[in-house]
Amino acid sequence: MQVLKIPSKDLNNIITVFLKEAGLFIAAIFLLFIDGVYFNKHIFESQLMLNILMILAFLAMIYRANPRVRELMIIGVILGFIGEHFFSKVLGMYTYRLENVPLYVPFGHGVLYARIFRFSKASIVKKYHKEIESFLMLIMIIVSTIYLLFLNDFFGFIMTIFVFLILWKRPQDRLFFFSMYVLVVILEIGGTAFGAWKWPDIAFDVFEFLPSNNPPSGISLFYFLLDIGCFVFYIIIHKKAWSRLKGIRNR
Repeated sequence: MQVLKIPSKDLNNIITVFLKEAGLFIAAIFLLFIDGVYFNKHIFESQLMLNILMILAFLAMIYRANPRVRELMIIGVILGFIGEHFFSKVLGMYTYRLENVPLYVPFGHGVLYARIFRFSKASIVKKYHKEIESFLMLIMIIVSTIYLLFLNDFFGFIMTIFVFLILWKRPQDRLFFFSMYVLVVILEIGGTAFGAWKWPDIAFDVFEFLPSNNPPSGISLFYFLLDIGCFVFYIIIHKKAWSRLKGIRNR
């Protein structure tokens, strides 16, 4: 395993950077319990509180972010809001506990996007990006295979294959999306276990030939679409700067 060849000091630094950027979302698993079925049935309805907490966390992070990350976060929230309503309410891919789209979800998209972006751009991470990518790829293969063999998750397995195919010729995006895959799996397992949202037994609750787990393993495929959307909007906003960059690359 290539990641084990990284010097222990550098490996510890990589783990530190990952926990610094992703620790918030690992801790968020426990917050999802508060939006789960048990908590809201036996204690009190808490979704409003979670919405406020996530918006405050978003504002705090956007205040400290550099201009580029700030713009990407705002675009991520807008596209996350649109995408969540489309995938959940229109296509019926999954259903939230109150059959709505909680505000903490699209704002969480913006924060998650920025956190992983910062992790993937850290100097120590970029130095060993190939080793990290191979390790994360192994995790993806193991997770999707276990889901397929033991949980009959054909839908998630196919989505995972699409992630690999899309990134086959996009090596510059692999670290970002492999990291995204792992974090999304963690969040999805927590959210569905507590009943904050639920996936149907078949893809889109329509395609019987595509059985799905709750959750499917390859949901990060749709985060890839979010990233493409953010990138396109960022180019539109900064069209002149992007044209200059393309000119420099062509020369």
